[in-house]
Amino acid sequence: MDYTQTSEQDERSMLQAIGADSIEDLFAPIPKEQRFDGELNIPAGCSEMELLTELQELAAKNKDTTQLTCFLGCGAYDHFVPTIIDHLAMRGEFLTAYTPYQAEASQGVLQAFYEFQTMICQLTGMEIANASLYDGASAAAEAAMMAFATTRRTKIVLANTCHPDTVETLETYANQQQFQVQPAMSPDGTPNVSSLANALDENTAAVLIQFPDFFGQVSDLGPLIDAAHDAGALAIVSFDPLAAGIFKRPGDFGADIVIGEGQPLGIPLQYGAPYLGFFAAREKFLRKMPGRVVGVAHDAQGNRGYCLVLQTREQHIKREKATSNVCTNQGLMAMRATVYMSAVGRNGLQKIASLCYDKTHYAADRIAKLPDYALKFDGPFFKEFVVQTKRDVSKVLDVCHGRGILAGVPLNRWYEDMADCFTIAVTECRTRKEIDALVEALATA
Repeated sequence: MDYTQTSEQDERSMLQAIGADSIEDLFAPIPKEQRFDGELNIPAGCSEMELLTELQELAAKNKDTTQLTCFLGCGAYDHFVPTIIDHLAMRGEFLTAYTPYQAEASQGVLQAFYEFQTMICQLTGMEIANASLYDGASAAAEAAMMAFATTRRTKIVLANTCHPDTVETLETYANQQQFQVQPAMSPDGTPNVSSLANALDENTAAVLIQFPDFFGQVSDLGPLIDAAHDAGALAIVSFDPLAAGIFKRPGDFGADIVIGEGQPLGIPLQYGAPYLGFFAAREKFLRKMPGRVVGVAHDAQGNRGYCLVLQTREQHIKREKATSNVCTNQGLMAMRATVYMSAVGRNGLQKIASLCYDKTHYAADRIAKLPDYALKFDGPFFKEFVVQTKRDVSKVLDVCHGRGILAGVPLNRWYEDMADCFTIAVTECRTRKEIDALVEALATA
């Protein structure tokens, strides 16, 4: 059966209803030289069976992480997603619900967001959290905006090891909001107090540090946060939530705002989106926090109920004076993260983080012993590290790809001086056999 949108009779009826004699009359206002004249270069119509066959053939050309061994990272990681997450989060009650920020949001969804906020606070060591944001980069921009509103200053200093996408997002906001973004450069690629001190001044609203950073490195947050506070600025930490399994939380170091990308919390790679931005802060900043906050209340009979207790952006009241223009959240992704954190629990999170750490260091130790390969940085790292090689990076990665291995991400995309480097991420999903196959492929590439 062929698919056709409208019949000739349908066209005549519609033309008659709008008072036009022909299709040509509809386009009369458009100059003829601007109109396409001829046959479109598109395939002829086909049956449903033929269409499905063609789509299946096209889909078969793609390969995903079920067919290729993935060592990619740089902000998106191939973590294990327990089956229970799809079974619960993809239920119709959650999947089809409008992104909840209206007063009529269901109790079930509001309760899930309340649990999400609670667990994000536990992961980050903070006192309050909102019901999620779009992604990690936009969460960083919202944190900067909140810092400006709180301190009445207009500059944010960020370590040069923050994710380039985060930096670009901040710079985009800066173009419209008239604030300054200043990287704090350090010669060895590791954030340090002296590099921050050179950039801090009386106009600095906040310092942004990523932990672990874009290169996978783990730095001591304490001195960096103290340096920000000494300058009268807020300390913002972009945090990998799985790192809480084995490292101290940013809140334990004295961070004022903790944001991050929630993709490791039960969200598949899915071609880069949709992901999840989380946002947590000290309670004293509650009324400056973007987005919405779900709270618990009791009715006259003492029954527990959930409701939106704060919508602090308040564009509908403050208009241009609102702290933020965030009007929605990644509701379904927050639901997935909530189910994930509930399913794996505290002990499971520690186990996952330990597996990532141990497997990553096993891979790094083996690769560092290969001829022409070395680790770019000497410091501690979590689940990702940078490899420097005397060989052609693109050819090395191509050879690995030919063996069914996505070996890493070349860094020349963002850093011209790191054309000989690429990152390797190792999650709990990778086996010793897969890591050994990666090492063999690198050795022979």
